[in-house]
Amino acid sequence: MNKTYIAQQPKDSKWYIIDAENKNLGRLSSRIAKLLKGKNSTLYTPYINNKIYIILINSKSIKVTGKKFTQKTYKKYSGYPGGLKIKTFNHLLSQKPNIILEKSIKGMLPKGILGRQLFTQLKIYPNNQHPHKSQKPEVIKLT
Repeated sequence: MNKTYIAQQPKDSKWYIIDAENKNLGRLSSRIAKLLKGKNSTLYTPYINNKIYIILINSKSIKVTGKKFTQKTYKKYSGYPGGLKIKTFNHLLSQKPNIILEKSIKGMLPKGILGRQLFTQLKIYPNNQHPHKSQKPEVIKLT
């Protein structure tokens, strides 16, 4: 008789640090979403939060291919007439580079309570300085 293994919530959390310098936006985002969800683990369970925290540094030096640097747009609507704000990729990269990666990764995470929990475990910084040295994050090299 076979028995089904049901994973439990892990007691300890794991911290990883990823450098986004000269990485493609989409490829980096999909790999981070996969790590946050815990799909790299052999004990992956779709509804379990694996308590994986990711520190993403150098978000201001992210790259995109083709004409996306000037043509890609980000829209924000306040709900009022005339309240649509449109910004291009290069404008947003110079003003708030974290928002680009946040929107990209959040769209790849599951929708609902688990996705919102996983998104809070992502820390994004525009430079290579971060306040998480005491967690002793493990460096991950993404190719």
